[in-house]
Amino acid sequence: MAAAIAAKEYLEQNKLPGTIRFYGTPAEEGGAGKVFMARAGAFQGIDAMITWHPGGRNQVSVGSSLANINAKFRFRGLSAHASGNPDKGRSALDGLLLMAHCTEMLREHVPQETRLHYIITNGGGAPNVVPDYSEIYMYARHPQMPTLDGIWARVVKCGEAGALGTGTKMEYGIIGSVYNMLNNNELVNVLDRNLRKVGGFKYTAEENAFAETLSKSFFEKSAEGIGSQEKVLEIFRGESIGGSTDVADVSWLVPTAQFTAATFVPGTPGHSWQSTACAGSTIGRKGMMVAAKTLSLSLVDLLTDPKLVEAAKADFKKQTGGSEYRSRIPADAKPPLNYRDK
Repeated sequence: MAAAIAAKEYLEQNKLPGTIRFYGTPAEEGGAGKVFMARAGAFQGIDAMITWHPGGRNQVSVGSSLANINAKFRFRGLSAHASGNPDKGRSALDGLLLMAHCTEMLREHVPQETRLHYIITNGGGAPNVVPDYSEIYMYARHPQMPTLDGIWARVVKCGEAGALGTGTKMEYGIIGSVYNMLNNNELVNVLDRNLRKVGGFKYTAEENAFAETLSKSFFEKSAEGIGSQEKVLEIFRGESIGGSTDVADVSWLVPTAQFTAATFVPGTPGHSWQSTACAGSTIGRKGMMVAAKTLSLSLVDLLTDPKLVEAAKADFKKQTGGSEYRSRIPADAKPPLNYRDK
């Protein structure tokens, strides 16, 4: 928001034409909010999209993310007294556990970049009652969506096997799905140039003490270490950043690029209590302003140099190569008000 306001004021002060759209995008984690926004046409008419993500380093990336399909598999059986008359029951939990076991066996026979992970969201109510209902929340990821489609079909077969082997019934509902990220090379260069202009930042003595204390709770130390937030690292050119993001779906519709700013103490694990602690600190606020300044400078560049936008569009056309974007979230799915309840 700070970047959008700063760039808007720059345009007004210099009497320059241009349109800036600022998007609030809820429910990235699990809700695939941007997918539903894209489906509603929210990103139509955009020439270029730039964004950022919190992290432990100041760095622009051309690496992709992992395409993701995730669903809740629900097993239904027959309840019975687990000791008095177990033969009358059909355990939904057994069906779930058999699916989980089949999925573990599947790991050996999928491309090595694949990620399969899950949690049991309902395992029954009491040990002495054969569970008539159970639920497992399953994720599957791969760098390429077409390959993931085949992997996902096999995950579903694991669920069918669990039901068949235990005399239960299985149904599943897709909760979310996102594509792999296409970081636009031209926009990456714009972001990198401006991130280097802005630079990193130093910790105060108090912030350094906080960082040192927090780093003691890390399982492993960062390769860069405390102090690396003062620098801008070279562009990350690896194949994948490892995680999944609904920004990726936007990147298949509009030229898009993303970078990270050092809002976390270097070495902080993502999705951890330590990352939350950093985000609410002065370290998080300073890193956020690095991102805001980088975005505002990049916005001005794109708004005042049409050649940059045309180059970004050409790279987008090259990267997509005529491939069709089709979300794996069912067409009749509605944005979840609370995806945990689905």
